Amino acid sequence: MPTMPDIEYAFLADSAETQPGQKFHVLGGGVSRIGGRAFPLRHPHLALVLGLLVTAPEHDREHEVRFVLLNSDGGEVAEATGNLVARGGNDGRDTVLTFSIDFWNLTFPSPGDHSFRILVNGSERKRLPLVVSGPDA
Repeated sequence: MPTMPDIEYAFLADSAETQPGQKFHVLGGGVSRIGGRAFPLRHPHLALVLGLLVTAPEHDREHEVRFVLLNSDGGEVAEATGNLVARGGNDGRDTVLTFSIDFWNLTFPSPGDHSFRILVNGSERKRLPLVVSGPDA
């Protein structure tokens, strides 16, 4: 039975720059709450940073990573899907593949508890909470 990459780390940030196999740069990391004065609220930009732990047997195979932003009722606000192939050295070591996904101009119809679901090869591996609050909060 094939193994599946695991998530070493995942977080939301105001901005992120990632390059495979190199350090990554983050501004405003650890976002878990955003707010606005009026709804629908349009948030200009969020970056989701993900470190995918890929074991040696999973190298050189394609893996699908899907991100889904759900509102408090479970409805889909935004989604992104990408396929990636982790290239490891021939030393048999595991690899952490870091990348980020930019979400531009997200629109939240109402305040409430939202969450980013992160799926790897069709299986949910992590959820990141995001509280969207109005002027009363």
